[in-house]
Amino acid sequence: MTGTPASTMTYPAAERLDLVEDLHGHQVADPYRWLEDPADPRTEAWSASQDTLTRSWLDTLAGRDSLDGRLRELLHTGSVSTPTWRAGRAFFTRRGPGEDHPVLYLREADGTERVLLDVGQLDPSGRTTLDSWSPSLEGRLLAYQISVGGDEHSLLHVLDVETGELVEGPIDRCRYSPVGWLPGGEEFFYVRQLDPTALPEDERLFHRRVWRHRVGSDPSTDLNVHGDGLDHTYYFGLTTSQDGRWLVVHGSPGTVRRDSVWIADLTAAVDGLPRFRQLTTDADGIRCSAWVAADGRLYLLTTLDAPRFRLCVTDPTRPEREHWTELVAEQPDSVLDSVRLLGGRDGVEPTLVLARTRHAVSELHLHDPATGAHRGEIALPGSGSVHGMSTVDKLTTDEDGVLWFGWTDFVTPVCVQRFTLSTGRVELAEAAPGAVSVPDVHTQQLEYTSTDGTTVRMFVVSSHATPDLPRPTLLTGYGGFAVSRRPGYSATTLAWVEAGGVWVVASLRGGDEEGEQWHEAGTRERKQNVFDDFHSAAERLVRDGWTTPQQLAIMGGSNGGLLVGAALTQRPELYAAVVCSAPLLDMVRYERFLLGRLWAEEYGSASKPEELRWLLSYSPYHRVRQGVEYPSVLFTVFESDSRVDPNHARKMCAALQHATASDSTKHPVLIRRETEVGHAGRSVSRTVSLAVDQLSFLADATGLGLEDRT
Repeated sequence: MTGTPASTMTYPAAERLDLVEDLHGHQVADPYRWLEDPADPRTEAWSASQDTLTRSWLDTLAGRDSLDGRLRELLHTGSVSTPTWRAGRAFFTRRGPGEDHPVLYLREADGTERVLLDVGQLDPSGRTTLDSWSPSLEGRLLAYQISVGGDEHSLLHVLDVETGELVEGPIDRCRYSPVGWLPGGEEFFYVRQLDPTALPEDERLFHRRVWRHRVGSDPSTDLNVHGDGLDHTYYFGLTTSQDGRWLVVHGSPGTVRRDSVWIADLTAAVDGLPRFRQLTTDADGIRCSAWVAADGRLYLLTTLDAPRFRLCVTDPTRPEREHWTELVAEQPDSVLDSVRLLGGRDGVEPTLVLARTRHAVSELHLHDPATGAHRGEIALPGSGSVHGMSTVDKLTTDEDGVLWFGWTDFVTPVCVQRFTLSTGRVELAEAAPGAVSVPDVHTQQLEYTSTDGTTVRMFVVSSHATPDLPRPTLLTGYGGFAVSRRPGYSATTLAWVEAGGVWVVASLRGGDEEGEQWHEAGTRERKQNVFDDFHSAAERLVRDGWTTPQQLAIMGGSNGGLLVGAALTQRPELYAAVVCSAPLLDMVRYERFLLGRLWAEEYGSASKPEELRWLLSYSPYHRVRQGVEYPSVLFTVFESDSRVDPNHARKMCAALQHATASDSTKHPVLIRRETEVGHAGRSVSRTVSLAVDQLSFLADATGLGLEDRT
């Protein structure tokens, strides 16, 4: 400990209910169910008392001011996105030093730039975020979506690019809505929820449809073109071909990684309604994305007979599976992530660019689009991550053989790189706009063995290539929903390491680092594999001398919050401190709240006897035991979270405060909550404030001196 903020600590009183339910023969206690209701006066009083207690602890921690200043310096780099090209115009976002949110810019063909949309100007409070944007094919109109207060309930608008004037909007109920423009900019396809007032109360977050919209018309007159008759939890993605002929729709129920794909020839539409042909169904049990590229062919990126993905191609007039031809086969040790067609006009030989990840590290490869033959590899700046490849559209007259892509690693802020096919060279197209002094750190990827003998990998970021002495170490991971944790610039990582700590990111099962089988190995009845991978990483770090249990902190959010919640209840002696953010923790009742019902494919459902047994085997809230010496724990929650209900953290906090045998002045259990912010996007200012509280809490518990940069 670097200093004890309080000599005594008394936790707010929390009534324990004598509530035990018989669920499929299991006696399941739920003493803090009343904390599920945020409007209950008891919950309001308890939360207010917790707010006071938490601030009294966090605000007195050593090194906060130094950490705040350093995080702001490291975030002074700003950010820049890969350009989207429309008729010679480049649309992109840039966040300059000192700006709270990215600003959407337009760069004309002559190089001049101007601001198209600045949410900081729209709402100086910082509560509004830019969720997504899509320019029309001719670059004259821009569809964009914003939400307020972190609720992610996007409002869609259309902007005139020439004048900056609003053409229409807001159109509500557009959360997670893609936009597919048709040539001419008069119409687009998009996804919108049905009117929730006409739906059952427990289904009002769902029921999406694909609509055809004419710009300037009343959205109530839009054509409902797809989605009726499917499960009410379906989410949809869509793309339109550059020539406007083809509409491809992807869909899956909730977060299930099984894709249905449909294609429609819009020239054969009847009264504006496309006639769809189905390529795959979710019953096929495969992942598949499809699009019609500029060469007129239908490309399919699929796990059919290839859990690490392969690339197939067919004529869009014959899209059924029996007509698919394998173009690039699955590789046994890398995952195929995305594909772009480069060149093909003005004498530039067409080439396919394939983005792969090998053990979570990005690679770019060139292939012949006719035969699929490998033509070579693009030399990247190092071991890092590629984000957002883009090429010029058919209405742009030059630079046909150029690929733009975002690039980052643990010490490189996100920048834009440019690959030119004719020269074979990669060069920096645009750096992050702010200069910053980045600490000298060493990054390596280590292999270790999990409980069942599986080889797992972790990235270790430190000031030394090998352990010089045990140091305060922060271990994090995710392990779910086929989400990969890849190298990327992080101010919190660099600040921690610069202060003398070690930062570790584990590539756990449940993610996508090694393909779909790796994901499935961490789901449902196999979920314990994720926690075993995490514990094994911790044990390896201790065994090799990087750290000790008294110096080891863990942190995770959302599904990663479940991860660290399980870790602290399964192995409380292995960890000194925990930050558990926006977590799932009551795995018996998680399906009852917000988007929880969408995740039964990932975790299992408590409504089924066998699956309840899986969930009870690790559900953190139900594994809290009286008299155990638990580590220091800080829950961080966001009251506008529309994905994971904050009641998980409230109930778990109360349970741990009641049960722990640890000295509360040395190992406190606290909950930090924010209002008017949600699960995802937030301003830089709020990001810094949260990180200061999280890192200073962990530093205090592990002995890391934040004012010492060694």
